Amino acid sequence: MGPVVVLVLGLSCLLLFSIWRQNSWRRKLPPGPTPFPIIGNILQIDTKDITKSLTSFSKVYGPVFTLYLGMQPTVVLYGYEAVKEALIDHAEEFSGRGRFPVAEKYGKGLGIVFSNGHTWREMRRFSLMTLRNLGMGKRSIEERVQEEARCLVEELRKTKGSPCDPTFILGCAPCNVICSIVFQNRFDYKDQNFLNLMEKFNENVKILSSSWMQIYNLYPDILDYVPGSHKRVLKNVNDINSFILKKIKDHEESLDVNNPRDLIDYFLIKMKQDQENHKEPSEFTTEGLTIAALDLFGAGTETTSTTLRYSLLLLLKHPHVTAKVKEEIDRVIGRHHSPCMQERSQMPYTDAVLHEIQRYIDLVPMSLPHAVTRDVKFRGYVIPKGTTVLPSLTSVLYDHKEFHNPEMFDPGHFLDESGNFKKSDYFMPFSTGKRICVGEGLARMELFLFLTTILQNFNLKSLVEPQDIDTTPVLNGLISVPPSYQLSFIPV
Repeated sequence: MGPVVVLVLGLSCLLLFSIWRQNSWRRKLPPGPTPFPIIGNILQIDTKDITKSLTSFSKVYGPVFTLYLGMQPTVVLYGYEAVKEALIDHAEEFSGRGRFPVAEKYGKGLGIVFSNGHTWREMRRFSLMTLRNLGMGKRSIEERVQEEARCLVEELRKTKGSPCDPTFILGCAPCNVICSIVFQNRFDYKDQNFLNLMEKFNENVKILSSSWMQIYNLYPDILDYVPGSHKRVLKNVNDINSFILKKIKDHEESLDVNNPRDLIDYFLIKMKQDQENHKEPSEFTTEGLTIAALDLFGAGTETTSTTLRYSLLLLLKHPHVTAKVKEEIDRVIGRHHSPCMQERSQMPYTDAVLHEIQRYIDLVPMSLPHAVTRDVKFRGYVIPKGTTVLPSLTSVLYDHKEFHNPEMFDPGHFLDESGNFKKSDYFMPFSTGKRICVGEGLARMELFLFLTTILQNFNLKSLVEPQDIDTTPVLNGLISVPPSYQLSFIPV
């Protein structure tokens, strides 16, 4: 039998298997567009604007529908009611982490973000406990953020009012907060190791949000043999891991089990306890520590820095909003002390602006993929164990029933008729349920303290007229990346 015949037979078998598998799954799952064999619905989806495609599908198939991304079925949750019912009312069943092949390559099922089952529960419990021990929700962590905010202001003063791209400086501040939690110490903004670390995180976010990575995650076993930016992601991760491993080695040499200094120390102590108790298997290994630290950096650095960057762009676009925030800062905080979290409750307009920024930019449009942990009967359909589930956070943050004009940037979405701050159950930028972001409290603190400190010390000057500023994201795969821009920080 010749090689051509073998190839044709092999492809035919793969095609028949694909058709059989899709038909057997589709009988149980929610409705959706008819998939093509092997490639699924990929040709019916705009990979540059997945949200637009999902909106179109929801109008035809309702708030719960099935897409085939390649040969794998994916259940999409569209709208507040569907997302709440799944992630909150059926929290345990929808608490799995769905497939994210590029993360599986380097994470190996370890860490906090992309792990599952017992490993995920152990790592999440440890992370929450350690963050509390290190001051999360207490004055001590607030003081760290305030210190970094002062360093950020000093760095911005060095621009002397000249136009600059704020990307790098705004990335350094949240990265240093995570460094202080993981490594105990912060870095000078000119430190070369720190610069390299920032560059690799920044590059990875851009690659992971590209259309190419959406395609790669559908066919990783094939595309692993093809040159592409996915290989750059893995190289950057390996370089970051080497940096973290060096820090771990330094900590092992100076560890005092009675006086843990940071997350690495707490992890090393847990490793020792498991070894002494002969606990096998243990999630607390050096490799597990490396991935956990990488997760904290990935989740706590680029997301916050991108939100800060987007925030300044929106404040430049809407100078009347900026003026009202600055007036509230002058009235409540003044000029002579650093902003603190206690003052946030006295600043309803600023609070509303921060919420509206996070709602409007829709930072993580599809959340991270979930998976059902067992066969689930949901709205009359059966979703088999292990099926990937995508909650559309865009459909919640842009819900017309809750936000009267969701396509417009309007802090009034979070203010009542008397000008008081108004909470909303639809505010889910950090997702919701059991997989809600571990660092939500820290991120919200950073956004408030960094932005109010910047506006307390500087006037923002755009290089173009506000009406000419484009706030449309240039990428919106994993996260929504704002366009590049420059501005001047004019000292008050």
